[in-house]
Amino acid sequence: MSRPRFGVALGGGAARGWAHIGVLRALEELGLKPDVVVGTSIGSLVGGAYVTGYLDELEGWVRRLSWQEVLSMLDLRLSGGLIGGMKVISMLAEGMEGVDITALDTPFGAVATDMETGREVWLREGHVLDAIRASIALPGLFSPVLRENRWLVDGGLVNPIPVSLCRGLGADIVVAVDLTRLPYVRNQKKRSKTGMEVKAVLDQWPQADRMFNMLQSISNRLQLGREEDREELPSMMEVMIKSLNIMTSRIAMSRLAGEPPELLVAPKLADIGLMEFHRANEAIEAGYTETMRHRPELEEMRRFIHPDEEAR
Repeated sequence: MSRPRFGVALGGGAARGWAHIGVLRALEELGLKPDVVVGTSIGSLVGGAYVTGYLDELEGWVRRLSWQEVLSMLDLRLSGGLIGGMKVISMLAEGMEGVDITALDTPFGAVATDMETGREVWLREGHVLDAIRASIALPGLFSPVLRENRWLVDGGLVNPIPVSLCRGLGADIVVAVDLTRLPYVRNQKKRSKTGMEVKAVLDQWPQADRMFNMLQSISNRLQLGREEDREELPSMMEVMIKSLNIMTSRIAMSRLAGEPPELLVAPKLADIGLMEFHRANEAIEAGYTETMRHRPELEEMRRFIHPDEEAR
């Protein structure tokens, strides 16, 4: 009999997705090499880097990221989404350019959403980068991707933690990573500081600055109540991101109830904002720490998957 196939399902969560790097490092350390890797949104990016052998380069790059560098990669636009996404993809192209999914040694898949029908789309063919680009197309932020005559957006809208895809690619035992847990407390002071950093960098681009001022002016006109209350309101971007987070969190809970993995890893990331991509060091450490907290279960899993190693 062949041994059970071990799969990893990496969920969506924007900047919190760097925690997936720590999860994969911990699994490697415990002797668990995935036979199947799948991802939704940022999970598809980290998973794609892993299966193409580009994870070391990706980790080194994200650990050095600053707010200024993150924003310098945002190709701002008004059609489709605020961010075109091609600058981000071009940064990754050196390691994953032209790699076909079907040629990979480790089966890989990404989840996207058909924008017209709302159906879940499993991307299991074509170039790895193309699949990633479609899977991370967060509505309102990244522009949708046209693939086979249909517009695709972020897979987190329908399947934030793709356990079903992992099993569909042949995994018998699945470790899933959940980044959708909602925080109980938000650091108001930190939010204000981060907002000022973003505005300071946006000021460097006249077009982006005009866009920011225009949207802020409209927002101010629509706000009701006393003048002194306006500063307490969250920004439009924060409202949009948090609303998407609430939605994906609820969808993830529902999907996991019907498609449970053998082990669910949920790193403690409530303090990291969804757009704080410059905080990779904290996210990676959180992913590693939470995975190692499940060491007894993972070691038992390894003994079940690789009984011959235990016999030796």
